[in-house]
This record gives sequence, C-alpha cells and structure tokens, in this order.
Amino acid sequence: MQQFDLIAHLYRQRAFSRATFGPGARTAGVLDHICKELKEIEAKPDDLSEWVDLILLALDGAWRRAESCGFSIEVVVAALADKQVRNELRDWPDWRTADPDKAIEHVRKS
Repeated sequence: MQQFDLIAHLYRQRAFSRATFGPGARTAGVLDHICKELKEIEAKPDDLSEWVDLILLALDGAWRRAESCGFSIEVVVAALADKQVRNELRDWPDWRTADPDKAIEHVRKS
C-alpha cells in the first residue's frame, strides 16, 4: 500500500477548491457546509463517505484560514501533528465512566 502524502493532497485539494468554490477564506460557506455534513452523519453514521466529506471540509477551512493569514499548507500539516501530540499529553477521564453520547473533554487544570 502506498503511503498517503497529506501535503501533496492539500495542494491538490487547494487547486480543486479554488477553481470550484473560489478563493479566499470563505469561512461562513465552509461552516455552512460542515453543518449540513454533520446532519448527514447523524442520519447515516455508518457511511464512511460522510465522515470523509467532513474531514475534507475541515481541511479546506484550515488551509483557507492559514492562507489568509500568510501561512503555507505545510504549516497546516505541522499544526495537525502538533495538536495530536498536545492531545496525547493531556489528562483524560476514564472513557468507561463517561456518557457515550457526550463529548469526553480533557481534564482542565485550574
């Protein structure tokens, strides 16, 4: 299986998205589309393609926002990797004692 290159994918996605949806941050439009996708996921939670639609929209919003602030696609990928590390270093409550229908939030230190 060939390894997926997220940076190459984002350059490809950016070219498609700019040509199809236009340039700029388009934050309200991306959020509107995300809201619609969330409803589709609620209706069909086992449909992987709906989850992937959400991922693509989130990435679209991220590179658009980064670009509007003068950052590159590489910065988006670095931020993604950094956020994963930060989440791994946080304290989390035991998932076995949490309501499965509610978000599990990290432990916030006062």
